[in-house]
Amino acid sequence: MTIDYLIIGAGPAGLQLAALREAAGHSDYLVLEGADRPGAFFTRFPRHRQLISINKPHTGTADEELNLRLDWNSLLSDDPDLLLTRYTERYFPDADVMVRYLADFAGRTGVKVRYNNRVTSIARRDGVFVVNGDIEAKRVVVATGVSIPYRPDIPGYELAENYTEMSVDPRDYVDQRVLIIGKGNSAFETADALMETTTQIHVAGPHSVRFAWRTHYVGHLRAVNNNFLDTYQLKSANAVLDGHVRNIERDGDGFLVTFGFTRSGEVLKELRYDRVLACTGFAFDASIFDESCRPRLAVNGRFPAQTPEWESVNVPGLYFAGTITQQRDFKKSTSGFIHGFRYAVRALHKILERKYAGRPWPSATHDPVPEAIAGSVIERVNRSSGLWQQFGFLADVVTVSRSEARHHEEVPVAYFAETGLGSAGHDYDHAFAVTLEYGPGHDQVDPFDVTINRIEQDDPSRAHDAAYLHPVVRYHREGALVATHHLAENLENEWNRPEVHVKPLVEFVRRCLSGAEG
Repeated sequence: MTIDYLIIGAGPAGLQLAALREAAGHSDYLVLEGADRPGAFFTRFPRHRQLISINKPHTGTADEELNLRLDWNSLLSDDPDLLLTRYTERYFPDADVMVRYLADFAGRTGVKVRYNNRVTSIARRDGVFVVNGDIEAKRVVVATGVSIPYRPDIPGYELAENYTEMSVDPRDYVDQRVLIIGKGNSAFETADALMETTTQIHVAGPHSVRFAWRTHYVGHLRAVNNNFLDTYQLKSANAVLDGHVRNIERDGDGFLVTFGFTRSGEVLKELRYDRVLACTGFAFDASIFDESCRPRLAVNGRFPAQTPEWESVNVPGLYFAGTITQQRDFKKSTSGFIHGFRYAVRALHKILERKYAGRPWPSATHDPVPEAIAGSVIERVNRSSGLWQQFGFLADVVTVSRSEARHHEEVPVAYFAETGLGSAGHDYDHAFAVTLEYGPGHDQVDPFDVTINRIEQDDPSRAHDAAYLHPVVRYHREGALVATHHLAENLENEWNRPEVHVKPLVEFVRRCLSGAEG
């Protein structure tokens, strides 16, 4: 028997896709998981056990959709109890809570998972995937995450202790000088944990430290992990080194590291350490694929290269879900994290239904008049968690014909541009793509600098200059972008003021429908 969809990995993304298919009444899938439980990744990572994905059960509203804006851990389901906010009040939960939550999610959604079934080989014969030599599938969805350490090209790198294996007991580092290679959250999480027992810690890497609160990319350094920076800037023994590790070699019972300092003309200096820890991130493991279906890689070989449908660019029928889909919005939006990819997986489910089962993208209909179109847009931007979390990546699309307007929710922007939502591509008279986006250059602005003039919230004429998150409506005709309208930013993220938000949007839609725009 050939399975329609074989999902590899019972982590959050694999469980999300399986639950969506199960809820839709489909039995044409199977999940293979190498461990004896779902979410096994979280039994080991993060190594210091605190998640940095926020969990806020006390929001002041009972609106479940709005609450998902402040819940970065839960998967999507119709069960109001299957939310991680029901499991703990901790703002940054312990990883063990996630393990328990995912086990409950798998059990209560009834997803079909075979545990202790590690995938070791994937081949393709006569258009069918053959997994582990005996399981056949028409399509494969890889949801394994980034499962192997990323190894930068540093001579002697193998001498370093990797984040995946190093001791996390601070007592194992008493009175030691430690070099941590990497400037991401795993590096600073480790530095924070070891500050009390080490004599000195250096955190090193070639790139500038980038702060999530400034770039709005949650994979950059989070405030919860940056206590170490105080100890550097307040002259308390530790330091951040900007430059390249050129070589690591043994030196008696320690290590001699050759370091090239970027900000001093690549001056080389030899530094001695008792321990060298490698916190350089993770990469996708493509070793399970043979030559008949090995996916092309991207981003320095760390992720599979993907189309706007999350399909391999060179292996038809091979799809990806979860954190490995961040190749599509690398360091721009949130596809690498649960609060982003849960919506992307739901979009993938709709794409597969449309492509292989002929089911159109779900939509709600209303009158094709400016007031109704603008009203549906205003309602969604003020409630949607999907547009909020996957800013600039997912869009609500309103297509308009003479007889009706159809509102399609959470469509990947690139997919809409390439494929369209009509029965024959862009076969509708008008289309409005609605996203939430930060303004251009938003990551160059210090949000705490009171000397910088902010755009007035009451001035819709300057809405396009806003740096903060705000709705953007793009008008398309025959698949081509014709005009763009920005809604003025709002501190409370409420874009519903009649004169500031609603009326300008209605007039924009009216001009577009009449042909006055473009």
